Amino acid sequence: MRIATYHYQGRRQVGLVADDGMTVHPLALDADRAQRGVLPLVEDQAAGIAWPAPTGDTLALADVRLEAPLPLPRRNLFCVGRNYHAHAKELSGSVFRNNAANPQEWPIVFTKVPECVIGPADEVRLPGDTISAQIDYEAELAVVIGKAGRNIARADALSHVFGYTIVNDITARDVQMRHQQWDLGKSFDTFCPMGPWIVSADALDGTQTRVRCWVNGELRQDAQTTDLIFDIPTLIETCSRGITLYPGDVIATGTPAGVGMGFTPPRYLKTGDTVRIEIDGIGTLENSFS
Repeated sequence: MRIATYHYQGRRQVGLVADDGMTVHPLALDADRAQRGVLPLVEDQAAGIAWPAPTGDTLALADVRLEAPLPLPRRNLFCVGRNYHAHAKELSGSVFRNNAANPQEWPIVFTKVPECVIGPADEVRLPGDTISAQIDYEAELAVVIGKAGRNIARADALSHVFGYTIVNDITARDVQMRHQQWDLGKSFDTFCPMGPWIVSADALDGTQTRVRCWVNGELRQDAQTTDLIFDIPTLIETCSRGITLYPGDVIATGTPAGVGMGFTPPRYLKTGDTVRIEIDGIGTLENSFS
């Protein structure tokens, strides 16, 4: 099942996307609740409340504007750094070599503010060279929590997953390095494209899928989630240690090798660039930079 948030006839709506990805069937979600995108449905499912029924005619996706499935997440996104073996290796000789815990012991976890989330076709605003001239892309599979829990055991973790989506964890590398803590360099306005929708956990095994990223048509990143250093159950277990995870929380699982910083010389983003991310079983997230 694919659940999308979209804009049609002047208002935000939520609907079910057909398996062929060509149409969406609106759900009878009132306008106030639809402002939160798919989040009310995640919360309803956790509470055992039946979803509103599909209503009206199906719509061609070409006739709507897709938005982030969670246009304003309930709180900061949990994000994981250097969680693919090859990506950790490509940054091992960079300025980050001493800026991490031992990646064989604990995941590196930071956050992005919810206000930086934008939709799958929205423009990313570059901040200007006086603020940052080192803007980088990071293609990531994101987990959407569907059932609350604290101190979740690894063996039970996948039962807490509602579904999966795609995020681009855009990063201002110079700001990230300057502050050592990563939140500021990760949280600029528009720095978290998300979408194109959420795929439910019963329709996708996020532990075994493929993540790819192209910049201006050039393939830069290509990896399997089986290559994660810390797998999805471990990330859920870790993020819930002493912290209650709630329905709608998002965990971005890390990016593969091939980021702009990993090239010699680095290949940072500039005005006019386009970044396209595809994850098998989910779809495509594509954004231009201006």
